[in-house]
Amino acid sequence: MNYWTQSPKNIYVAAHRGWPAKYPENTMESFKASEAIGVDQIEIDVRVTKDDELVIIHDATVDRTTNATGLVCDFTLAELKALDAGSHKGEEFKGCQIPTFIEFMDWIKDHPTMTLDVELKEYPTEGREEYAYELCDRALKIIDDYGYTDRVVINTWSGKLHEYINKKYGKKYRLHSYYPIGCLGEISEDPYTFPYCCCMFTTKEEWEPMATKEECDEMLARGVQPWAGAGVDTEERVDMVIERGAYLITCNNPDEILDWLRKKGYHK
Repeated sequence: MNYWTQSPKNIYVAAHRGWPAKYPENTMESFKASEAIGVDQIEIDVRVTKDDELVIIHDATVDRTTNATGLVCDFTLAELKALDAGSHKGEEFKGCQIPTFIEFMDWIKDHPTMTLDVELKEYPTEGREEYAYELCDRALKIIDDYGYTDRVVINTWSGKLHEYINKKYGKKYRLHSYYPIGCLGEISEDPYTFPYCCCMFTTKEEWEPMATKEECDEMLARGVQPWAGAGVDTEERVDMVIERGAYLITCNNPDEILDWLRKKGYHK
């Protein structure tokens, strides 16, 4: 099956951590709500617990999105599951939990046309290089074991982790990179020679939601699809994305983005 039919005339919509404009981010409630309105992709963030379980949460700490404080990696899975990951968004979400990677993978089986953007948040920093690579291998094996390899992009802000995946696995996995190059931290090779797609930001000190058309065209000429990041949150910015030839928008408000694209004839 060809999962990847996006184009500048059929712009995919990726739900960034689900639907965080209305639901607690990176919860099953958020993922289910975004799937129900017809998004093309769901983006998730993967971290590890104290007892080496893979869980879905963006920040290195639980402070912002739960009723506790501390590093994710200092909690066991059972301890994380006991936290309230919903009340910060509203009392109606009280009791929402941090999901495991496996929980999400099991749920997505029932939605076989959905594409996935799996962001690996454990980076090969000094003293944790081998551990980060091991966790990366584990996540990729889980994706393979579920048969999802062809419908997943692997996303990380770590240039070193991009290089590791490319050197070990070649083109087996679609890699999701970032522009400009400063977004990727330490990296020794050209990060735009091997990705499938690249989230394009301007080179201004304060990031804007989309690079120039010329920069997007240059990326496409290298065989890498230009994608738009979650800063695209207004109709005016959707028009910018269309004008600059992006293939996908990652967004926090997928209901509005879908509506604007459909109204303009850019989403099937």
